[in-house]
Amino acid sequence: MFTGVHAIIYSQDADADRAFIRDVLGFPGVDAGHGWLIFKLPPAEIAVHPTEAEPQHEVYLMCEDLPATLKRLSDQGIEVGEPADRGWGVLSSITLPSGAQLPVYEPRHPTAHLL
Repeated sequence: MFTGVHAIIYSQDADADRAFIRDVLGFPGVDAGHGWLIFKLPPAEIAVHPTEAEPQHEVYLMCEDLPATLKRLSDQGIEVGEPADRGWGVLSSITLPSGAQLPVYEPRHPTAHLL
């Protein structure tokens, strides 16, 4: 029925963030016209968490070795957040050229994205 997930990052500097995703993170993509790049992402999964606050959506990049990933990005001059152990995984973030934070984490829970 469904063929994929289309996630959107809203940015105050879309051109710079697109170039970052393409050139630094290395995600291949297509030009949908007029510079609107759409990137191929690694396999994905979706979770539903309970909340009593306003419903929201989040996007996280997952990795197998968060310290190595953060070091590689930091060595390229990318601002990375301090890792925090959350029990279910280790969470950090990277700063996009627009200044927006993109969460990254190394899960410790079973994952579904490779099923």
